[in-house]
Order: sequence, then C-alpha cells, then structure tokens
Amino acid sequence: MSETTRRKEQAGAGARFVAWLARPLASFHLVVTIATLLTVLGLVMVLSASSVEAYADGGSAYSLFIQQALFAAIGAVLFYLALRIPLRRLRQWSFPLFVLSVIGLVLVLIPGIGSKVQGARRWIDLGLFNVQPSEIVKVTLVVWGAHLLASRRSEHAGLKDILMPLVPAGLLVCLLVVVEPNLSTTIALGIVLAALLWFGGLPLRLFVTISVSGLIAAVVLALSAGYRSDRMRAFFNPGDDPQGINYQARQALYSLADGGIWGRGLGQSRAKWSYLPNSHNDFIFAIIGEELGFLGCALVLGLFALFVYTGLRIASRSVDPFLRLLTATATTWITGQALINIGYVVGLLPVTGLQLPLVSAGGSSLAITLFMFGIIANAARHEPEAVSALHAGQDGRFSKLLRLPKPEVYSPARASAARARSAQRAKAPRPGRQSALPPARRPQPEPRRRSPESRGTSSLRATRAWEPSYPVNHTRERGKSR
Repeated sequence: MSETTRRKEQAGAGARFVAWLARPLASFHLVVTIATLLTVLGLVMVLSASSVEAYADGGSAYSLFIQQALFAAIGAVLFYLALRIPLRRLRQWSFPLFVLSVIGLVLVLIPGIGSKVQGARRWIDLGLFNVQPSEIVKVTLVVWGAHLLASRRSEHAGLKDILMPLVPAGLLVCLLVVVEPNLSTTIALGIVLAALLWFGGLPLRLFVTISVSGLIAAVVLALSAGYRSDRMRAFFNPGDDPQGINYQARQALYSLADGGIWGRGLGQSRAKWSYLPNSHNDFIFAIIGEELGFLGCALVLGLFALFVYTGLRIASRSVDPFLRLLTATATTWITGQALINIGYVVGLLPVTGLQLPLVSAGGSSLAITLFMFGIIANAARHEPEAVSALHAGQDGRFSKLLRLPKPEVYSPARASAARARSAQRAKAPRPGRQSALPPARRPQPEPRRRSPESRGTSSLRATRAWEPSYPVNHTRERGKSR
C-alpha cells in the first residue's frame, strides 16, 4: 500500500468519525461506551490482581472478583434507573437524598452501626453487603448543588445566595468524612464543591481565596495524623526507608517499569504475589502497566480523556442550566479523582488512597460511579438535537432495546410558571399566623420595584433548598447556549 493511499484512508476514517460525532445521540453513545469499557477493564484487572491474595485468604481465587461483579451488576441497574429518572423528579429528590446521605455519615460514626476497619469507620453493614455513605454523598452533593445554583443563577442571585447554604453544607459533609477518618474522600468532596462554585459563577478572586484555604486545610490534615504524615514524608523523601513508608510507592514504580511498552501479559504480574499491597484497589493502575504495558495505561488515559471531552460537550450543548452545572461538575469530580490516583501511582503526587473510578476494587464506589454515569447519559439525551431526534422516532437500537422514555422538552415558559408557583408558596402566610383584621382593613404594602441589592435576599426566600423548582433561562443565557 502506498503512502498516498494510506493517508487517504486515514483522512476518510477521520472524516467518518467527525460525521459520527455530529449525530444527535453521539454523546449518549460515548458515555455508555466509556462506562462499559472501563467497567469491563476493571473487572478483568481486579480478577487478575486479587486472585493470588484471595486464594491465600479463602481458598478461592474468585472471591473478590465475584463481589466486584455483583456490585457491577447493581451499578448496571442503577445506571438504567438513572436513565429513566425524569429531571423534575431528580431535582425534587435532590435535597431529601442529600439529607439522608448526611444522616448516613452521622450513623457510620456510631459504634455498633458503623463497621470499624483498620481504625476507620466508613461502612455500614447491611448483611448482604456493606455501604459506604461517603461515596453516596458525592453524588447527592453534585445533584443538589447543581439544582441549588441553577435556581439561584436564573434569579440573578447575589454572592451570598451562591455561597449559602451550599458552602456550609459542603464543609459539614467534609468535616463528617474527616472524622471517620477518610482524607481521600474529603479531597474528592472538595473537588466537587470547588467545581460547583466555579461553574456556578463564583467570582475568580473569591474562588482563588476559597481554593487556597482548602489547600492549606488539606495540608494541615495531611500532617495531623501519623499515617498521613508518613505518606507526606515518604513523598518528599523517596529514598528514605525503602522497606517501610516508601515500600508501596517504590513497588508501584517497579511494576510500571517491569511492564515496558507491551506488558508482561494479562495475568502475568509479579507484583500481585504479595509484593505490592492493595494492588487490586489503590494501585491497580500499576498492575495495568505491568500486565498491559504502556499501551494499556495509554488506553485508560485515553478513555478518561474521551470522557472529559464528552462530559464538557454535553454541558456546553445543554440548554438547561441545571444539566450544565450537573454534567460539568460530575465530569470534573470523576476525572480529578482518576488523575489523583494515577498521579500517586506514578510518583507525581503523595499517596492519598483515592480509587481509580470504575477500575479499582470497591463495591460502593463502583455502583455509585455507574449511577453518576447514568445521570450524565440521561443529560446527554436531553441535548436539544437529541430531544428532537428522539421525538421524531430516531431512537436507535440501544434506546429501543432499553425502552427508555422520551426526554422532556425544556420549556422556559413552563420553568417560569413553576418558579412563580414556588415563590407564591414561599410568600403565602402560614396557617395560624393570619392577621386579626379583615381583608378589607388590612394594610396593603405599597408596590415598589426591587432594587438590585434586594434580589439576593428575596431569592433566598423564594427558592429554598428544600423547595425545588425548575429554573428558567433568561434570553441572553439561552442565546449563548445555542
């Protein structure tokens, strides 16, 4: 084959891919494909990395893999349910679910309810399986925070309304997770809160101030406990104590180096023979590098890069401000967690214990992350072009197979009416507190035009966190979104 022919074929393939990306449901199919590939890769690598230790502990090389496969099946069901949830219901349930997740964080700290493993209370034993409330609260904070900020932005709310009550609630959640203790999840929650404030329109100066304060708090927490300070000391002194605090990080680098370009082959890892602790969990990326080589690592990075592109594409194409905030924040959280995990495996960051989303072993994390991917896929079906195609009968084979409902058409008029009803309910007098005067003799307030300074306070009363409403885009914002 000549060089000219090969270049023409490559150009033709690129043109076909670009044409495919222009299809209405391309974002939806990309999200489903990425979630499926990462989950399947994770199951394969968990089986390979955990087989030796699982056999040594219980006599079966498949025990941890079966548990992970069970949670993958639960996650697939959650993914499907997330595809079917109407956006109105998702917004209505956002605050109650967030409150329930916070209650779960409190319950896990109570002896007898929370299970204590290696000095930390992070799980609630439900009999058949354990649940980690700190994983659930990531999703509930994303959804409720997006709903709250979308409602405030549509009202042109002031700075106070952007910060209240989101920031205090986020700090409360971080405090409860720190008490477990669980610094890695606290960092993930910090990423969620920062992403919400960034995409929610917080001024740059204040955003930088909050980010620096959060970074200082993370450093203080990292140095406050013995095992966390050991990790920091190991990161800044990689040559010290190679058989102690630096053992795990050095073994991870040896595994990556042993894999080379092509890898040793699937299932042929040496590090999993008790040389690399937590090889199936925190350091599974090192096993991928050892068995699948540089190409396997590049595949994982490429999938997450494609996920970033897809998530931001959905956010930019969405007309609904709630979906824009939700998708952009979820994409930032999942990608940030993946980069932190890969960063400490390759030695660029101190070890934090954050898992590689959908790949590392961990049932609660896998199921909850798949649920979040389902919400993102649901948002992809609400892109304007996708809505038009689905209502025109262009469902595609996958949507027809799953029997997914048609997405609702975003209507600014209907959203405005819903917001007006919410404001009317907020201003209505409560029972038992009616004025003693008859209606004709009650003093009527003089109508006055609201000043820009009073908008923030009134929006706080009209759009309360526990009283969800559907936001409305003003004309200028809708024009930009198109």
